[in-house]
Amino acid sequence: MDLFLQSSSSRFHFHTSSINSSSSSSSSRNLSRFLFTIRSSLPIPLQKAKYNKELQAAVNVVEKACRLCVDVKKSLFSSEGKILEKNDQTPVTVADFGVQALISLELNRLFPSIPLVAEEDSAFLRSSILVDTVVSVVNDTMETGDTTLDRNDVLKAIDRGGKDAFIFGENPATYWVLDPIDGTRGFLKGTEALYVVGLALVIDGEIAVGVMGCPNWQADISKNLGTEDQEDKSGQPGQGILMVAHVGCGTWTKRLSNLLGSNTAGHIDWTRCYVDSCRIIHEARFCIPESITWESLPLSRCLTSTTNADSVDNGQVLLLPTCCGSLCKYIMVASGRASVFIQRSRAKTVVKAWDHAVGVICVIEAGGQVFSSCFVNP
Repeated sequence: MDLFLQSSSSRFHFHTSSINSSSSSSSSRNLSRFLFTIRSSLPIPLQKAKYNKELQAAVNVVEKACRLCVDVKKSLFSSEGKILEKNDQTPVTVADFGVQALISLELNRLFPSIPLVAEEDSAFLRSSILVDTVVSVVNDTMETGDTTLDRNDVLKAIDRGGKDAFIFGENPATYWVLDPIDGTRGFLKGTEALYVVGLALVIDGEIAVGVMGCPNWQADISKNLGTEDQEDKSGQPGQGILMVAHVGCGTWTKRLSNLLGSNTAGHIDWTRCYVDSCRIIHEARFCIPESITWESLPLSRCLTSTTNADSVDNGQVLLLPTCCGSLCKYIMVASGRASVFIQRSRAKTVVKAWDHAVGVICVIEAGGQVFSSCFVNP
């Protein structure tokens, strides 16, 4: 069971052995004191950001990947044959392969010496009819000009992050960690379901940079910290968010307005975010994955739950709407929208680096902690 809590000064180390390791209104007011916005292409001063180039590259490529996802999703439900089923029964789409190819190509161009650890490989794609579709969406998104990527280019890029592409030694390594679409089932659900493109950079075994793009995130996280549904009260479609973190420099977010065709001139508004400052358990806002119920958790033995923010009684906690259990749970906590996220892993579950690395640094740099019941320490 993992808990995501507020306030911590701990550092989280992500060694290569972890790649496949088993495994209320007053709060809103407190948080609002710390939120502030700056206008810049990146929110972190260059002199403070040791990995500024890597962070900028990650921001740029994740934004492109989010645009690819939005474009693919527009046509996904009007076309057949754009979904595959992997051996573990999770769906893989054109977007999964397209995002991994896109990010692999760009990172290899900019940082050829840094390997990529990613979720997909091309084995399923090669045996399907989707190769040309993936090649097409990657070419469209990369805007390669006179240079057109062919099937071999794209398949090779996907396999650069595959399971057989790298061998790590005993010492802590430096590598990128990518989940092309975390929450693929959410991606397939409909226009409002949440999914995340997550990219992190591990330097000598420690997570140093993280970028998450969530195209369907519709709430203004700096204002709506209650239990409102993810839909804006104005009825206007959301613009998504990009969350970035750099070790020692905090966690920041901005809107992904460009995904809806908005061409905002000038600098970009970045808002620094912090975890919820609530320190009283029955005043905290809890979030759990949709796959479990509150009653299945040990905490339910002493506290019941309610989803009504206006009627939280003694002995109850406020339970926020579920968020598919993807990387968006980290966005919920790092932004202060949720005080705590609890996830109970299934027996013999293998925890993968790409499912957590980027979220971990975003929560920690926002002042939070990540715990596992398998270990005493964070």
